[in-house]
Amino acid sequence: MTPPPRRQLLRRSISASLSLALAAFGTAAAVVLSSAPPARAAGVPAPSPLAVPGRGATVPFKEQEAEYAATNGALIGPNRLYGTLPSEASGRQAVTLDAVGEYVEFTLTAPANAMSFRYSLPDNAAGSGRDASIDVTVNGASPKAVPVTSKYGWYYGGYPFNNNPGDTNPHHFYDEARTMFGSTLAAGTKVRLQVSSTAASPSFTIDLADFEQVAAPTAKPSGALDVVADFGADPTGAADSTAKIQSAVDAGKAQGKEVYIPQGTFQVRDHIVVDKVTLRGAGPWYSVLTGRDPSNRSKAVGVYGKYAAQGGSSNVTLKDFAIIGDIREREDNDQVNAIGGALSNSTVDNVWMQHTKCGAWMDGPMDNFTIKNSRILDQTADGVNFHYGVTNSTVTNTFVRNSGDDGLAMWAENVPNVKNKFTFNTVILPILANNIVTYGGKDITISDNVMSDTITNGGGLHIANRYPGVNSGQGTAVSGTTTAARNTLIRTGNNDYNWRFGVGAIWFSGLNEPINATVNISDTEVLDSSYAAIHLIEGATNGLHFDNIKIDGAGTYALQIQSPGTATFTNVVATHIAQANPIHNCVGSGFQITRGSGNSGWYADPPACTGNWPDPVWTNGGVPGGGSGPTDPPTDPPTDPTDPPAETGNLAQGRAVTESGHADVYSASNAVDGNANTYWESTNHAFPQTITVDLGAAKAVKRLVLKLPPAAAWSTRTQTLSVSGSSDNGTFNSLKSSSGYTFDPSSGNQATVTLPGTPSRYLRLTFTANTGWPAAQLSELEAYTS
Repeated sequence: MTPPPRRQLLRRSISASLSLALAAFGTAAAVVLSSAPPARAAGVPAPSPLAVPGRGATVPFKEQEAEYAATNGALIGPNRLYGTLPSEASGRQAVTLDAVGEYVEFTLTAPANAMSFRYSLPDNAAGSGRDASIDVTVNGASPKAVPVTSKYGWYYGGYPFNNNPGDTNPHHFYDEARTMFGSTLAAGTKVRLQVSSTAASPSFTIDLADFEQVAAPTAKPSGALDVVADFGADPTGAADSTAKIQSAVDAGKAQGKEVYIPQGTFQVRDHIVVDKVTLRGAGPWYSVLTGRDPSNRSKAVGVYGKYAAQGGSSNVTLKDFAIIGDIREREDNDQVNAIGGALSNSTVDNVWMQHTKCGAWMDGPMDNFTIKNSRILDQTADGVNFHYGVTNSTVTNTFVRNSGDDGLAMWAENVPNVKNKFTFNTVILPILANNIVTYGGKDITISDNVMSDTITNGGGLHIANRYPGVNSGQGTAVSGTTTAARNTLIRTGNNDYNWRFGVGAIWFSGLNEPINATVNISDTEVLDSSYAAIHLIEGATNGLHFDNIKIDGAGTYALQIQSPGTATFTNVVATHIAQANPIHNCVGSGFQITRGSGNSGWYADPPACTGNWPDPVWTNGGVPGGGSGPTDPPTDPPTDPTDPPAETGNLAQGRAVTESGHADVYSASNAVDGNANTYWESTNHAFPQTITVDLGAAKAVKRLVLKLPPAAAWSTRTQTLSVSGSSDNGTFNSLKSSSGYTFDPSSGNQATVTLPGTPSRYLRLTFTANTGWPAAQLSELEAYTS
């Protein structure tokens, strides 16, 4: 079918200088253990996202981490540094096997007839991945070789990434494989993953194993149409079954009958389009749709509703089968998701989605859609995205792990998302961005979920007016009441290598416009956060209410305030905060705190405003990993000196920044992200235009370095601008009168502005002309005291 206009999955690109940042932090340490059984990996105890009573998905498996199992391999981690193997492992620890005979051995705690395991192999030199196998043995006997591969992992470079090992920033290392034992193994049985050869892969890193008692295949419902018996689909996967399954689905709609997928693996090379029909399998371990067009790589297996522009689909049920694709790259324009289109009054139940671009990317307008009891694994982009006018829809009791972007997302681009819910889900290890997020949306509920192990450029829970098409003018901004109740966040938030500072576990952004809504965060645990527990940035957020929040462990601060807003705090208790002063706030009274009763451990007056971001102190189980930091702030927290010492380096990098406006995705934050390849572009044809950076405190700035992207594609241009300063972001005084500054790619595409050194907290550049484009443009605004 004809796809709708293509919309890119927009994300910030990761800085090409990431490798230097990693080098500054160091590399993962590996501890080689004794080769004599019964060795133990002796991993550091870490809270499990599957051990939170009453929250998250109810999963059908028992999970065991390799770092606590018997092994003669090498423990790696714990480590959260992006680009290292342990950083993407569950609990940030794993076991590497790199010699014949090395193993990880699990002892079953309940009967099981199947297992899936998460692992990583090294990439090959071409970046196309390597295939190998690892033995599965039961009580030391009957080894079974299980295929493993790295072809679905190992991405490089900046967003949207590539498969070129010569580029920088390797990431997305892990994959999952599954196998059935052929019989039910009793509790106490020892199941071993063991290396029998290193010829195909020099090492095998094992993260975890999930053991499951899979029910017998579901028989064909009475009266159902059978895609094999009635339409000739090939259950061996040898022949292309796309047309035959489509014919079965069309007949099911016409005759009002269910369509049954029996046991088998079916080659499907394009979308199966469903409308007013039930498509049911024998179970996700038995009925598998897979495949991709061998010549047109933009066509691949997927079950789609009709697109909204074609009228959409409705009254569809997808149940009890797996969609396991063959997507090995990220191409945002390709509709190669497991489930897509518009599906109103429809349900996805017990569907396994793996190795597609997104598990479910739903393009509305559409209404009353539910995903439940499902598994979404190893995606190159989002797990789920409710995009473009999805209303009254739900994802519930669903397990998401190793998505390449947001785990569960709602994005109200141009058309409102209203009354959607993400409830009782477990979202683990999104490789980029957030565990759960709503970009805009009215009356949204995100409750009873477990989020853990954010990797980079995102947090655990994100509520934001960000990304194109999110604004109050179209009714798509955050509005009404957003409810986030009874969530647990474990090791969430991480460093953003564009901003060069940490993103909080729970964070808010008013980038497109301020959030002016009621946002209730209640009955929530924020555990072992990699950086701050709560974080505001990129424009005001008003109407926050925190009630009954437990913060136990934060790598930097309890609160990281980088933008104005209003919030109430009641029964918010924080312990194990790495910094002595638990609040970093350089917006002063711009962030209004109302304290109710029952608070402790997170408040300080005055807060810290250092201008520098501390290295995080990570914890496992509430015990600081970098020393014994104070549990509560001192009675009299330290204050900044009246006359700050002279500072070196770029004072503007990573600071809060505002603008008069921006075009498309080229927001002002790009001008302080330390990456000259990203840039701010103001609203076009609308001079004068301004950009204002908050240095956090009054600084005697004597020099500005203004940059544009260094690429030769940028022609020489002259921009006319002036500079002013302020202590309160209200009254501005001239620091440099209006003048023209030439940017020439042949000489670095940058210009220097000298200033008198008048202490100013806020620096504002006002642009009135640009000979190269009808807007202000700036890739870096750098401020120096010398």
